[in-house]
Amino acid sequence: MSKWLSIVGIGEDGIEALPPATRHLIEAADILVGGKRHLAMAGVDARPRITWATPLSLTLDEIVSHKNKRVCVLATGDPLWFGIANSLVKRVAIDEMTIVPSLSAFSLACARLGLALHQVDCLTLHGRPLELLHSALAPQARILILSHYRTTPEAVADMLCDRGFGSSKMTVLEHMGGKNERLIVATAEDWDAADIVDFNTIAIECVAGTNASIRPKTPGLPDDAFIHDGQLTKREVRAITLANLAPFPGALLWDVGAGCGSVAIEWMRVAKNARATAFEQNQTRLQMIADNANGLGTPFLEIVSGTAPKCLENADTPDAIFIGGGITTPGLFDHCWNVLSAQGRLVANAVTLEGEARLSELSHIHGGELTRISISRAQSIGQYRSWRPLRPVTQWSVVKP
Repeated sequence: MSKWLSIVGIGEDGIEALPPATRHLIEAADILVGGKRHLAMAGVDARPRITWATPLSLTLDEIVSHKNKRVCVLATGDPLWFGIANSLVKRVAIDEMTIVPSLSAFSLACARLGLALHQVDCLTLHGRPLELLHSALAPQARILILSHYRTTPEAVADMLCDRGFGSSKMTVLEHMGGKNERLIVATAEDWDAADIVDFNTIAIECVAGTNASIRPKTPGLPDDAFIHDGQLTKREVRAITLANLAPFPGALLWDVGAGCGSVAIEWMRVAKNARATAFEQNQTRLQMIADNANGLGTPFLEIVSGTAPKCLENADTPDAIFIGGGITTPGLFDHCWNVLSAQGRLVANAVTLEGEARLSELSHIHGGELTRISISRAQSIGQYRSWRPLRPVTQWSVVKP
């Protein structure tokens, strides 16, 4: 049996609204998989039924174990848009499965509100941290959110108010496509914890107040956007560093000697689905990294405690590496260079003469570009102003052949 697995998206109007060919996938299955709500739609019969377990991997393992039978997974809307199909395609070859999507909640919400889907930021808070919303908030942004529970709209409203976006319009959409469809509209600051169903979608039209905390995704957030103890790649140097690291969607960065995590966090904010691992040995700074990651919308930043290069040994292969400190540590560069993927980028910064000498030595061996960055900021001296230079930074940027 070539295609033993089918994944069927179902709308609020139920299985009866599906085309005959799609209903046949459900009717012909030996085993049904899904949540209680979806399994109830399939009626009562003697076929084995599997409900989602915690952790999800247990159910995924069970599905794969039935490869010799016809298995049908029942899902909501489009199973590939933040849905279960994303997990299954990592375990089952696509030519062994049939995926049949229904209209997604995002498409339905756009149709109800007259929005262009390609102009809307879509994210899910179902089983994911609320902090993900931080990186999407911006003046005039349109955002659609899959809720985790009935309390999600209230939590979203509170965050909008805390960030100075209290005048933003919120629309909660329930039972879209069904007979009980309902829209609840209010501004975030006027939001009242209404009687909302668990399964809901939130639309936000962002309005920034005069006190709004605006954090653009372009590299170089203000230094005071981060909690730090002074061990921070300064704003101007950070922007240059990220430009040389060249983030791209899905790429993994190692931030070695991460300090407060500023480079890793901005890497994840710049490119869609970009990943990063921050390596740091100082326990106080490890907490700073976690706080900054949550506050700036990158709660999935991986944080590793330990001393490099030892703590790097079991980490996933990176597409780019930033060494913000410790370039003179024996074995550190060699380990990073050896594991870096082909065409991967490595950027190292140094502020000491010894670090600068090491970067000069490495540039002779491996090529790349050696740059000295000097920044001065205007500061008041009495009734006048003068330039105050920051400590110069020597930066080496190289692409691995």
